[in-house]
This record gives sequence, C-alpha cells and structure tokens, in this order.
Amino acid sequence: MATRVLQSVGNGLNHAKKSVRGNQQVSLTIRSLSASPSKNREDSWFKSLFVRKVDPRKDAHSHLLAKKEEHNLYKIQFHNVKPECLDAYNKLCEKVLPSIHTDPQYTCELVGTWNTWYGEQDQAVHLWRYRGGYPALTDVMNKLKKSPEFSDFRKERSKMLLSRRNQLLLEFSFWNEPVPRDGPNIYELRSYQLRPGTMIEWGNYWARAIELRQENHEAVGGFFSQIGNLYLVHHLWAYKDLQSREETRNAAWKHEGWDEAVYYTVPLIQHMESRIMIPTKASPLK
Repeated sequence: MATRVLQSVGNGLNHAKKSVRGNQQVSLTIRSLSASPSKNREDSWFKSLFVRKVDPRKDAHSHLLAKKEEHNLYKIQFHNVKPECLDAYNKLCEKVLPSIHTDPQYTCELVGTWNTWYGEQDQAVHLWRYRGGYPALTDVMNKLKKSPEFSDFRKERSKMLLSRRNQLLLEFSFWNEPVPRDGPNIYELRSYQLRPGTMIEWGNYWARAIELRQENHEAVGGFFSQIGNLYLVHHLWAYKDLQSREETRNAAWKHEGWDEAVYYTVPLIQHMESRIMIPTKASPLK
C-alpha cells in the first residue's frame, strides 16, 4: 500500500515538473517572439549609425540631415479641385504663379506645378522654394497680402477648391537640388509617413541608396517635413513614361546594396503613397 502511494506521489511530481518545464518553455518562446521585433529595430538602428556617423540624441534631425551650405525652405501645396473647375484652375494658375516666380521682389521660386494623373484625382500639387529660409517665407507672405492681384487670385481660386493643405519642408543633404528640367516627363511623388524617431535611420540608409538611383537621372529631390504632418518624407522622381519608370525601378535591384536599403527602411514606414503627376504649362520641371 505504501509503495503504491509513493509511486503515485512520484508520478505526480514528475508530471508537475514536466508541466513547469513546459510552461517555462512557452514563456521563453513568447518572450523571444515579443522581443524579436524590438531586437531587430535595435540592430537596425545600431547598424545605421555606421553609415553617416550621426547620433540622433545630440541634435535635431533637421540639423543633421538638411543641407548646411544653403538655407532653403520648401513649401508643398495640395489643392483638391472641383472636377468641373480643373481646366479653369490650371489657366488661372498659369497666369499668376509664373509672375510671382519671376518677380524679383519675391524671394521664392516655383520649382514645379502638376496635376495628379494616378492617385488622388482632380488634384494640383505646387512646390515652392524660399532661398533664405523662414525669413524669406515671411517676407513673401507679407508682400503677397498687400498685393491686390494676389487677393483677386485667391478669391477666384477659392471658388474652385474642395480642400487644400500645405507643408513646410527641408531638403535632404544627400539628394539633388531640384532644377528646371526639359520634358516631356512624368513625375512620381512618393510620400512616406515614418514612425516617430526614425528619421535619422531613414536618412542613414538613403544616403547610400540614392547613389544607386542616378543612372537615368531620375532623382529630382528629397524632402522631409518641418511643419504639417511630421515625420513625413517626400521623394520626387522623373521618368519619360510609365514603362521607363518600371524599367528603372526594376534595374535598381541589380545593384548591390539596394535590397539591404529596402529591407531596413520598410519597417520604418507607417504609411506610404505614390502619385504620378503631369506637369502643367507653368511648371519649370517639364
């Protein structure tokens, strides 16, 4: 009788030990799985520091990533136009925007103006550059407020719009500065909403990746937001047509290092959007 009791107790202890070991194994597996994304992010961030040797904890990302030699500020405008008004809107802009661009009293330049072809429909996109940063922007805005012609333009334009928004941007130091370009071209504006705190890491990888996208001179400009939606990046590309776009993008995968850049930057993205845009007659980027 005593022997059977001891055997029963022993079996119970063995079962309990197996159960504990099983629970410990499950717990370790869960911790391992939950820690894996964090570990990958830490490894990715750590590796990125060796690309450009910058420490995001010591300075604002705008100082680390923006061009130092020029104080350029960019403004991008998105205007959603009533479908029946798009032609009239374009004609109105063709009259007014180039006059601001060429008038020496305004320290700003019209970089490009487009209609979205694929993406959000009946949309106009305008990109301005202010040489001199925020003081130049303030000076231009104050002068335009006093202009009767611009006031009339705004009133007429407001009748044609459904909504509008804008952002103030800085340009990445490792991208080309947008300059007038002959056409005909189509343009792709790729917009990336990044996870907060990842702008430095994004810049580290793209500082190398952009060198792999220069063969067909498709890189036009790269920007990151300062006011508006934050941690937002815009990459602007030019192609002869949609087929050229596909061939150029596919060719990038043949370069060593492009797959790594994509692998490490994709986890940084919360949302992304692509617009294919057609230049209007007023656009310096044709």
